[in-house]
This record gives sequence, structure tokens and C-alpha cells, in this order.
Amino acid sequence: MPAREDMPSTLKRSPKKAQETYAKTHDSAVEQYGEGERAHRTAFSAVKHSFEKVGDHWEPKEEKGPSDKKAAGGRDTKAETAGGVDANASKAHLMDVAKRLDVTGRSRMTKAELVEAIQKANARESRRSLKK
Repeated sequence: MPAREDMPSTLKRSPKKAQETYAKTHDSAVEQYGEGERAHRTAFSAVKHSFEKVGDHWEPKEEKGPSDKKAAGGRDTKAETAGGVDANASKAHLMDVAKRLDVTGRSRMTKAELVEAIQKANARESRRSLKK
């Protein structure tokens, strides 16, 4: 199934470049691995390399590269994923994202706490958008 027909809603609300990255990578992965979870994960991995999830959509990152320890370590690593949050970004950047998402208590949070709070805020915003 072509990726554009079954694109996740967060990507449908994202810039065209993020959508194209997902679709091209997904379709290529389907040719290589077959339809299924591996193709989906491969496509999201490509998106996370250039984009970060902010609320209910994806935005271009300031610098391309792995977004978390899972992305840096590859598929066989036991590291946790940050769910689209650019955990490798500076604390100042994470504070800015947290402010945009209206995360309370952000000024007292560590970098790891900010990543977790942004993940929760992103999930909340995505649920809200699905209800609309």
C-alpha cells in the first residue's frame, strides 16, 4: 500500500518535506522488507533524522541527525526512544518547545524531565487533534 494513502495523522499536519520523506522511505522499505511494522519504523526513523515532533505535527530540526539514543544506536540497541522529541537538542531548545506546548514546571526540570514532559504534551496534542 502506498504510504501516502495510509500516512499517520501527525504527518498529514506536517510540512510537505516531512510527508515526502516518510512516503519515499516507507515505499522503499516496503520494496526491501515487505509491508509491515519494519517499513513503518524505517520511515519514521528517516523523518526523525530531520524533523522533531512538536505537539500534533512534525517541524524541521535545527540540525539533522539522530534524535535520541535509540536512533543513534540502530535497531538492535536496547536504548529507549524519545518518541519524536529531539532529545539530543540543547536544554534551551527543549525549554522553548516546552514553553510552546505550555508544559508547567518546565523551569525546574532537568533535560531528561523536559524530554519526558514534551513527549506527554505531544501525545496530548495528538489525541486532541484526532478528536476534532
